[in-house]
Amino acid sequence: MDFLYYPLAFLTLIGVLVTFHEFGHYIIARWSGVQILRFCVGFGRPLWSRVDRRGTEFALAIIPLGGYVRMFDKRDADETIKVPAGAVSYMELHPGWRIAIALGGPLANFVLAIVVYWTLLIAGSFNIAPVIGAPELDSPAAKAGINSPVQVLAIDGRPVNGWQDIGLALTDRLGETGVIGLTLLDLQSRQERIVEIPINAWHQGVGEPDVFASLGIEPTVLSLVGKLVPDSPAERGGLRTGDFVTAVDSRPVQSWRAWVAEIEAHPNQPIVLTLFREGALRKITVTPGIRTLTDGSEVGSLGVYQAQIEVQFGVFEAFPVAVAETWNKSVMILSIVKKMITGQVSVKNLSGPISIAQVAGDSARYSWRSFVGILAFLSVSLGVFNLLPIPILDGGHVLFNGAELLTGKPVPERVQMIGVQVGLFLVATMMVFATYNDLLRIF
Repeated sequence: MDFLYYPLAFLTLIGVLVTFHEFGHYIIARWSGVQILRFCVGFGRPLWSRVDRRGTEFALAIIPLGGYVRMFDKRDADETIKVPAGAVSYMELHPGWRIAIALGGPLANFVLAIVVYWTLLIAGSFNIAPVIGAPELDSPAAKAGINSPVQVLAIDGRPVNGWQDIGLALTDRLGETGVIGLTLLDLQSRQERIVEIPINAWHQGVGEPDVFASLGIEPTVLSLVGKLVPDSPAERGGLRTGDFVTAVDSRPVQSWRAWVAEIEAHPNQPIVLTLFREGALRKITVTPGIRTLTDGSEVGSLGVYQAQIEVQFGVFEAFPVAVAETWNKSVMILSIVKKMITGQVSVKNLSGPISIAQVAGDSARYSWRSFVGILAFLSVSLGVFNLLPIPILDGGHVLFNGAELLTGKPVPERVQMIGVQVGLFLVATMMVFATYNDLLRIF
């Protein structure tokens, strides 16, 4: 029944995002005094609805790909609409109120993202330390001077706490020319250094670029020691957090998996570990304990965890960090949109509902932290997208009402209608193209 993760996760994701977005419009519209006719999540035939004492219908519709808040407008030709006497029409509002209503949806998405990031920062998370082995000799990373195993601490001066952070930081540089600055911790010498990898029109026009492989810094799980289990064979044998193990009984180990295999193969047998500690090469002898598997077989066990980065803040400390995270994501998304318009980033990187459903399902299966993290990122994306000055989007309403605010006259209806048609064409074209990209990724 694993396949149910994907539609359920997608519906949950879209439902939360749309509900918050439309509630942002609704609450400011309510404050403005305009008569609200309907608050609907979804499109098409209503599956459920009820009317409150103010005459607003709340509805849940059959197509869960959006929503809307419909306000009373005297320009509507529908004479069947019944509103209370003295009901305020949308166009009777000051342009400033109409701008505020349009901004309410994106603002709600940004607030949702801040709350989610704040919650995640308080709850805390553990990420596998982002380490890489010595890259291939002809790779850009090797040519820049990376010739030994390292841990990535920052990209372009921005601290990173895992490979997801690194991926986002590198994505932000797509299409650019210059250098990518990597702050690194050498696992052998324990010295920090900065290397700069030159880029020139980096992946310009390339669909779905592999930002890691192209630099030669592909993720690797090395035998870097994290926490030790108290009174474990590792602790008794003298292992320490931060030790970088390179060999077992003079046999090189290139990964965490290889080291675990060596440990499991030697239950209750002394083994000699070659490791780097504080810049010095050492050898220590440890004796793995015995762990019994479910099938009754016995394997060796040391009692060590992979090196991890813990990210956790207090209630008050977390808030400015959450705001900064939301801001940084917004700037990054705007930068990518700009690069797509100018051709620096290929539009083949656009993702549609199929990709979103896949990411939602995968993240839900992995952990709740991963799922709500995707929720926050998509909430920022939805907020930024709706602020684009395209008619039919919130940014288009801000544009038209802003023009009225400056000139004192409404934008002619003919101009608005042409703008709406152009906006519909642009958004529809983008959705079709994004869905086409999704299908290409599948087939």
